[in-house]
Amino acid sequence: MMDWTKTAFVFPGQGSQVIGMGKDLADAYPIVRDTFAEADAILGFSLSGLCFDGPEDALNDTINTQPALYTCGIAILRALHELLPDANPAFVAGHSLGEFTALAAAGAVSFEDGLRLVRERGRLMKEAGEKSPGAMAAVLGLDAVQVREVCAQASQQTGGILILANDNCPGQSVISGDDATIEAGMKLMSEAGAKRVVKLAVSIAAHSPLMESAAESFRQVLATTAFKRAHTVVYGNVNAAPLNDVDSIRRELDLQLTQSVRWTESVQGMVAAGAETFLELGPKDVLAGLLKRIDRSKTGRAVNSVESLQKLAADGG
Repeated sequence: MMDWTKTAFVFPGQGSQVIGMGKDLADAYPIVRDTFAEADAILGFSLSGLCFDGPEDALNDTINTQPALYTCGIAILRALHELLPDANPAFVAGHSLGEFTALAAAGAVSFEDGLRLVRERGRLMKEAGEKSPGAMAAVLGLDAVQVREVCAQASQQTGGILILANDNCPGQSVISGDDATIEAGMKLMSEAGAKRVVKLAVSIAAHSPLMESAAESFRQVLATTAFKRAHTVVYGNVNAAPLNDVDSIRRELDLQLTQSVRWTESVQGMVAAGAETFLELGPKDVLAGLLKRIDRSKTGRAVNSVESLQKLAADGG
């Protein structure tokens, strides 16, 4: 039996999308079909068709990726609750975009409002990327302290921007900045002993000051969105700590666009507070994989298909 008082639900960010996401669940569970239909009606186009059938380039466009992953996460959550009504975790958290899914899961924002937020966030990030083009790169084999130091060196060298965007797990980070400083930073990371430095196929410097124009506009959207105090403890990306009230939620979602995702510390915080099992509600198993690198003693499992959902139910939740 699952001890829900020691369980966290975690929701992935961009990069977890895949054509066919949610389709087998939608075929099997009316509540999943209804969730996708609800999203289609709110957005005014067939998000479900995009998730189930592609095309890939449209699904990978951030303006679509963000609502797609958000809807898929909530659809899985609703199916899980239908099978296991007592499945109320002690903690929720989401990686980057996934933080919005986590807040909706915790009742801090309605499904509709959260969906509108992530669609607008995608639009504003895309716009900011066109205004201030940038790049991102994965860095393997250096710890977060080293990565931050090298980012500072590269910024000093070029006069540009480079920051640690995602601290995913020990030895795996993502850096973000303008093109010239990314190139300088990648070279310096290798010289500092990184095992691999891989440029990502994006033209947006997410979680960096290059997103400031998006953050300014998004701030106004957040100010007019109705938030409530969460019914479950939500760990935020920016401070790797619980978001205790509506003001802290708004502040988090504003700062999150231009600051680092402190995922390693968020997971460690939940573990310190008693989390033993992490269920990843999303199309892949990215966060379950990161958990192995953060704390091998804890259990991570992905819930992303009829088979994985039924197995969870068969295990008695």
